Parts: sequence; structure tokens; C-alpha cells
Amino acid sequence: MKKTLALGALVLGSMLTPVFAASGPIKIVLPEEADLLEPCMATRSNIGRIIMQNVSETLTELDVRGDKGLMPRLAEKWEQTADGSWRFDLRQGVTFSDGTTFDAKDVKHSFDRVMSDKNACESRRYFGGMTVTATVVDDHTIDFRADPVQPILPLLLSLITIVPEETPLEFIREPVGTGPYKLTDWTPGQQIVLTSRDDYWGEKPQVTEATYLFRADPSVRAAMVQTGEADLSPSISQLDATNAATDFSYLDSETVYLRIDHNIEPLNDVRVRRALNLAIDRPAFLGTLVPDGALLATAIVPPPTLGWNPDVKIFPYDPETAKKLLEEAKAAGVKVDTPITIIARTANFPNVTEIMEAIQAQLQEVGFKVELKFVEVAEHEGYYSKPFQDGRGPILVAAMHDNSKGDPSFSMFFKYATDGTQSGFADPKVDDLIQRASAAVGAERAKLWSELIAYLHDEVVADVLLFHMVGFSRVSERLEFKPTMATNSMLQLSEIGIK
Repeated sequence: MKKTLALGALVLGSMLTPVFAASGPIKIVLPEEADLLEPCMATRSNIGRIIMQNVSETLTELDVRGDKGLMPRLAEKWEQTADGSWRFDLRQGVTFSDGTTFDAKDVKHSFDRVMSDKNACESRRYFGGMTVTATVVDDHTIDFRADPVQPILPLLLSLITIVPEETPLEFIREPVGTGPYKLTDWTPGQQIVLTSRDDYWGEKPQVTEATYLFRADPSVRAAMVQTGEADLSPSISQLDATNAATDFSYLDSETVYLRIDHNIEPLNDVRVRRALNLAIDRPAFLGTLVPDGALLATAIVPPPTLGWNPDVKIFPYDPETAKKLLEEAKAAGVKVDTPITIIARTANFPNVTEIMEAIQAQLQEVGFKVELKFVEVAEHEGYYSKPFQDGRGPILVAAMHDNSKGDPSFSMFFKYATDGTQSGFADPKVDDLIQRASAAVGAERAKLWSELIAYLHDEVVADVLLFHMVGFSRVSERLEFKPTMATNSMLQLSEIGIK
């Protein structure tokens, strides 16, 4: 009798509680192939969406799904000391995928490697304008001292991926990390495979293996998920997002813009830069080539970011004024007839070809001579980042910049400071505002960032800012997953459930 009652209770309980989650392999189709899988390049979207927090982990992690703020990852806790430096207590019992033990020496080596001049680690650019020193206290404790003092240093360290102490300073092909997955196959041009680790320190994910495929056409990516050839495409176009059961829109932290190289005539003339901005009919793109929910940009960072300035107004579409500015510049001896080249990244985002062709046409209508060139990601980086090529002509680099961290520090120095790796100009006032804002806290920090945003847009006319994007994903009905504002740059497999 007792056995019967127990069995009845078990059956009733199973009806009232969720079915146990399944586990297994999945396939993900992406728009761009990874040219590298180097951990210190994981802040680049085509690399980060594969290995960031999957293979290579960081000390801290920003919660993009909730309101937990900055969370522990490989660091269990941290505190700022009296002299302004930061002490981190590291997680114990962690091993890398090669079986070696994680400790403070690995953290120091990882940071020093990012800062080394023997490589071109992208993570380094976020630490511009400061000197940061890592000092090992013991196996599980490390101090970071920044000059000037950085109140958001723990947040900045969410971009430093940790590698073993034995990792060479030069770039590596196969990443070794502490994450829940390890690289088990990379066949260039075909696929990348990550397999879950049995010895991972944290909770075992439901996805046991992820195979990454690459298709440039967003319609093809959407169709692959629909037919079951893939389980997830984090980026499809709005036109293909037609199935409410599988297609999700998400607020994107990406800003689409044209980086202007102020060093080359005629782009060194502010009248020409204003004319570029006035010649583009930004609202006409919304709901056509750009999703309805996208926002017109007045800053390189999206509106939720600290210091975002609501008083800065979008450049209106004013082709007649653009023509007059070009005429004024030409009368003053500026060579406005010099051909300008737009350098764009193939498959960077949905409709990138059509958007750039439309911008090219609008610029030509007011009198600019504009050529359009599409390149792959590695070649694009050569135009986008220093050292710039000698003898180059005037160029506009079409790009997307991601800032999902909530603070302009992750954008301003390397985009706009004189020594910034992607800055196209030098301005002492900009340098001063960046330095003071980076060291400030509270209301003063927000005020200084807000002042900088207005100055860059209204006075310097630093870029052609276009759109804060909205993304669309297609997710197989067999998966439990909703995209976030970080999905385009970081896709954590541990956040994906299998029904």
C-alpha cells in the first residue's frame, strides 16, 4: 500500500514540475567566419561570439540578462584599497582545458600579454590613456594598480580573457581556456566545433557540442534554421523574421557609423565633414533597409550608456546646405573633387551592401565623388586601426561598434583620443575630456562624458554616425534561448537550453 501511494505521489509530482531538460549537440550559423581564435582578440565580434566565456573566461562578467550588474567569474570577489588599486580573490579548483591549474600567475601573464608590443591584441585598446600594473600577491590573489586611478577597473577587466602562463606572447591558433568548452575542430572555410569539458569548474551546460557554420546571406541562415540544418542564427534580417515562434528581435548595443580620416584632404575640412552628414537621409533607411526599431545615432554609444546626451540633435537631411558647404570649401581651395572611398566589411550586418550603396548614391547626389569597396574582416582591420597606410587617399570606414558595458570608457579613448588605435584625428580638448571623465565618478563622470559627446558631434564632427541597431535571431523551437543586447558579440552556449 505504501509503495502504491509513493508511486502515485511520484506520478503526480512529475505532472506538476517541469520535464528534465535534455542535452546534446547543436549547430549555429554565423554571418562571418573567424579569421582567428586568439583569446585576446575576443572583443572582435566574429571571434568573441565563438570563444568568449565558452573557451576563454574573464575575471568578471557583466550581467546582460538581468540586474545583477558586475558578476564574479574567475574572480570570486574584489575590493578597492586605500591607494585606489584593486585586489581580486581568485576562484580555486579551476583548471584549463590542457589540464594545468589556474592561478594568479596566469592572470598576470594574460594581462601582460594583452599589453605586450609583440602582438596586436584588440583588448589593449580599452586600456588606453592609463598605465595598469598587475602584481601577484599569492596563488589566489592579485592586485591591479592603475594610473590614473580607474573606478571601473573591475568592469574593464571583463574584457581580458585568461590564458595559461605558458602561452607565448605571439598569437596562437588553438585557444586554451578555463571555460566550459574546448576547441576540438577548426576546418577553415567549413566549420568550427566546440565540445563541452567534463572537468569544468562550474555547472555543466546542456549543449554538449556546438558546430559553427558560416553563411554570408541572412536569408540562407534563416532557411537553415527553418529546415533543421542549423539550430540557431543570431543574426538574420528583419525581412526574414516572419515566424513568431522562432524569430526574436533584440536591442543591440551596436552603432553603425562611418569613421572619417581627418588627416587626409578633403576630409580635414570641417565643412566637408558637415556636408557628409547633411547629405545622408537617415530616416529613410528606417523600416526599409534598417529595422523599424533602430535609433538614429548621435553618439558612438547607445542611449542607456552613462553620459548619453539627449540634447545633441541628429544631423537633418539637407542636401542643399551640403552642396553649399562643398562650394564654400572648394572656393577656399579645398580639393573637394578628390574621390573618397568607403571601406565596408562584407556580411558585417544584414543589408550592409544595400545600405552602403544607398549612402554612396546620396553622397554623389550632393557632389561628392565616392567609390565603394568591400573587404573581408582581416583586411578591414588594416583600414580601421593604426598604423594607417602611408600614401592613402581619403577614406570612410564603415563599421559597427559594440558597447554593451554601460560606460563610454569602452569606446572613447581608442575611437577618439590622439593615441587611440582607431582615432582619425587629434584634438587636445577631446584628450582632456577623456582623461578627466575616465578618472571621475558619479555625476561628474556622467557630466564629462555628456560634454564630450556633444563636442565630438557638434564641433569636431568626428564621424558620420548612422544607427543604433536592432538585431533579429532565429532560434529552433527545440532550443530554450532568447537573445540579448550582447548576442552579436558574445554568445554563451551555457545560456542555451535544449527542450
